[in-house]
Amino acid sequence: MFTLLRIQRKFDIFQISNKQKIISKFSSYNNVTNAEKNISDALNNQTFGQPVHSTHPHIVNKDELVPGLKVEEFQQRRARLLNGVQKYAADYLKEKCGNRNHLIIIPSSTKKYMSDKIPYIFRQNSDFYYLSGCLEPDTILAMYIDETGNTKSLMFMRPKDKHVELWEGPRTGVDMAVELFGLDEAYPVDSYENELKRHIEFKKPLIWFDAKSCELQNIGEITKKSSTSLFVESPSAIIQGMRLFKSPSEQHLMRRTCEIASHSINEVMSESRPGHSEHHIFAMIDFKCRMRNANYLAYPPVVASGNNATTIHYINNTQLLKSNDLLLMDAGCEYAGYTSDITRTWPVSGEFTESQKILYDVVLQLQKELIGTLLNEGGQTLDHLFDTMCLRLGKYLQEIGLVPKHITDVVGLTRAGYQFCPHHVSHYLGMDVHDTPLMPRSLKLLPGMVCTVEPGVYISKHRTDVPKEFRGVGIRIEDDILINSDNKVEVLTSVCCKEIFDLENLQKKKEIEK
Repeated sequence: MFTLLRIQRKFDIFQISNKQKIISKFSSYNNVTNAEKNISDALNNQTFGQPVHSTHPHIVNKDELVPGLKVEEFQQRRARLLNGVQKYAADYLKEKCGNRNHLIIIPSSTKKYMSDKIPYIFRQNSDFYYLSGCLEPDTILAMYIDETGNTKSLMFMRPKDKHVELWEGPRTGVDMAVELFGLDEAYPVDSYENELKRHIEFKKPLIWFDAKSCELQNIGEITKKSSTSLFVESPSAIIQGMRLFKSPSEQHLMRRTCEIASHSINEVMSESRPGHSEHHIFAMIDFKCRMRNANYLAYPPVVASGNNATTIHYINNTQLLKSNDLLLMDAGCEYAGYTSDITRTWPVSGEFTESQKILYDVVLQLQKELIGTLLNEGGQTLDHLFDTMCLRLGKYLQEIGLVPKHITDVVGLTRAGYQFCPHHVSHYLGMDVHDTPLMPRSLKLLPGMVCTVEPGVYISKHRTDVPKEFRGVGIRIEDDILINSDNKVEVLTSVCCKEIFDLENLQKKKEIEK
């Protein structure tokens, strides 16, 4: 496990700031070239283990490896990572390892099964996908840099197998991997052990491998056994430091996934009615996101009506919707490997009660203020934003009688706010919903970062210290935010309704359209 100091040091290698030490060729996308590589005619009329333009032109555009991303971007990521680990080792690992040869090993995910021969939907390891663009399981990416700066990227692939492919679908195989993924070499996955031993014997590199996150058990064992005499370091924090900053192409994908989820949630809010079950709402948001070409939902959604909304991670989704209840839905989708994360709370009947409106106004006003605070005092980091949220929430709840008047000090009001919203107000967002978890929330927000802003209020029906009309109510409002290239706050989910007037008119508008 990395200490916070080491994580910060690894992050600093990629941080972009005029006032901070940087290595621009590793962290900045300003150096991304416009050179384009046309996929060879050899790729036509072939079968692959993932959609490509020749087989799925409705999904992957010409010259893209995967939707929205060209092979050059993956090559540049690998080059920046290799130079980054070499720089980091030279600066911070001199005493442990003076070798400037480095070998980074990133395994893919593997299939998981819910029962005999029945697989779960496969989702690729995010770090592996970020560096390779490969969507196949049981694959290994290896990257090497020597002391003179020469680099090499190679992949260990599942070989073509007509019998297996009859049951499981096509594989890319070894022969096409180099050209498709922009690699230097490719080998059958069964040759990994021999190639690793040969490389270690001749190069004696520092090994970068995260054994804890490796799902390929045999690969983890082989790597551990083969590198017992060498220093091994995890590359995860450095990779996450890169992933924290979204390239222009990634920002476009983030806009798209947020747009899909926003419009889908608007439709669900307009169509929800008393008598629906939470499960029906789950099905509706899943369907509407997929019909807008999302791959699937980014996580099990929270669909919580009434008092269920006071359970922050309620995912049972089994209760019927009642007329006077509020419905809290926390849902997002994954599109081309990038996720959205939105929460909206609305009245099941189409109209807020007076007490619901008072409480909702508090959360909405607070959320708008927090978005406006980003990049300013009280919002320069996610942790600063959390402190701001707790203090202001305590004050605003005191104004409506939910926090005692005798509490007047900052600490007391901050604690009072935390009692009503005991979760953090923000997290990083990207390829994963809780993206780059090794990156501290104490980092200064900079262009390319994406985060959420999600204050809430949760008052159980069992509480006796608040007026009865406020009990059994949970409200959260969450939007996704990009710090764009102009160092401005861009709300990626702005089209998703959250004003009281709009929420109360969604159902009415739907009825008129009928």
